[in-house]
Amino acid sequence: MLVRFIAVALIGLGLIQLSLSWVGSQAHHAPMKTSDFVLPAILLVLGILAFIKAGSLARWISNKLDE
Repeated sequence: MLVRFIAVALIGLGLIQLSLSWVGSQAHHAPMKTSDFVLPAILLVLGILAFIKAGSLARWISNKLDE
């Protein structure tokens, strides 16, 4: 459950950062920079991958903590 929560939080944070970058570029009438797009895209991809692999990721973390 915690892994899914963290995955959804990463997705939400990526979406918020991406939308704020877009709104800022629209407000200043400037094109969006690549650096403004990369970090939110990485967060989105990591969040989606973590959400897809949540079960196996949770088992892996549990095994690591048990050792």
